[in-house]
This record gives sequence, C-alpha cells and structure tokens, in this order.
Amino acid sequence: MTIEVTNLPEPEVTCTNCQACCCRLEVMIITDTGVPEEHIVTDAWGGEVMARLDDGWCSALDRETLMCTIYENRPWICREFEMGSYECINERTENM
Repeated sequence: MTIEVTNLPEPEVTCTNCQACCCRLEVMIITDTGVPEEHIVTDAWGGEVMARLDDGWCSALDRETLMCTIYENRPWICREFEMGSYECINERTENM
C-alpha cells in the first residue's frame, strides 16, 4: 500500500533560496524613499512605477545574485513585501 502525500509544507524562504519572484511584479512608487531616477518610469495612468527591463524583471535587480542593487532606497511596497509571507509563497508557487 502506498500513501500519497500532497500537502507537504513549503520550504522556508531565505536569502539563499529566494527566487526574487516579487521582482517581476509592478511596483508603484507611493512614497519618497530615494529610488534613483533611472529606475523610475511613468505608467499609462501617469503614476510612477519601478522600471522593468524587457525580460520583465525589475531594473534594480542584479541578475547574477538576485539581490536588489538599491536595497537601502527600495520603494515602500518592496519594504512591506515580506520574504516568506503568504504573498511571497503565492508568487513563488505561481512562477514555478
């Protein structure tokens, strides 16, 4: 008799296994945190958002390390998006 286990817990998300899935989301600039101008674009509705490159990733993401190059000046929304939170796990699941 074999037992199929389908509800295995997600592995803990850490800096070493983060896939930076949140760096593919559209991020509005709603407060001044010092995001460098070269990473800000205006969307179709006139709002400021983080620029994304042709591959869909945030322009501030280092593609080799998957780390933010403007971490100390990242937007408020990025500061609130917690690694390992429900939203983080949901994005990882959708992008696998």
